[in-house]
Amino acid sequence: MTSIKTVSILGAGQMGSGIAQAVALGGYEVRLYDVSAERSAGAQGVIGASLARRVARDVVDAASAEAALKRISIVSTLTEAAKADLVIEAISEQEAAKKAVLTELTPLLGPDTLLASNTSSISITRLASVTDRPERFIGLHFMKPAPVMKLVEIVRGIATSAQTYEAAVAFAESLGKTTTEAEDFPAFIVNRILAPMMNEAVYTLYEGVGDVASIDTALKLGANHPMGPLELADFMGLDVVLAIMNVLHEGLADTKYRPCPLLVKYVEAGWLGRKSGRGFYDYSGPTPAPTR
Repeated sequence: MTSIKTVSILGAGQMGSGIAQAVALGGYEVRLYDVSAERSAGAQGVIGASLARRVARDVVDAASAEAALKRISIVSTLTEAAKADLVIEAISEQEAAKKAVLTELTPLLGPDTLLASNTSSISITRLASVTDRPERFIGLHFMKPAPVMKLVEIVRGIATSAQTYEAAVAFAESLGKTTTEAEDFPAFIVNRILAPMMNEAVYTLYEGVGDVASIDTALKLGANHPMGPLELADFMGLDVVLAIMNVLHEGLADTKYRPCPLLVKYVEAGWLGRKSGRGFYDYSGPTPAPTR
């Protein structure tokens, strides 16, 4: 098994940039690629600002932050991104889009390159099937925000080799993460439990059982959750929550996973949470304000 020294991240959004930061802090050379030149151009600034906040909080020392930032290179083509020991796909949570980029990437890879997806819900086996190396393909599901959250969910596809699994665990642990092994079922472990809870909170709002503030306060103080479920849904992105619920509903054919119509309506309106400025909360003012 080739040792991992260089890691490419496909996708320079919130997850991709966060993973790049965590991997660079772990001492790896990072190549960050995005189809959007605008996102790519802004990614290094976003990562730099995130590292500066961590230095200010004494979580990371200034020298380590500076060295990590220098390890991150922005690349403009998949050909450049393919020149790595490990490539982690971290684009939007849409199966067709993931398969398209993996199909385009595969012929560009070296024979020993490992492939991983940061998917939060989609079958690793299906994603691996469009590549030439299903035995060297694995799920590496970082939690959001990737530099802060300690867990990486490791998901094997049906063809993933034991060597690939061991390399993935060693890689994640080298970043200071704790790993859990999940079987390749829809949404794996974390989101199999978490997304239905958020969806049920939306149903609770939809049916008028409580308003946004009451629901989030109830779970924070009544169940000792650090964030309320609607606040958390906004943080994750309502489009991501809906995508996970659709994967669960379609993959398990159980009505308990039916996305709440109100969640669908918010996504159709473009109210995706924090990233769009409005979801179950309005983020335009100094303090998020409930929208219902």
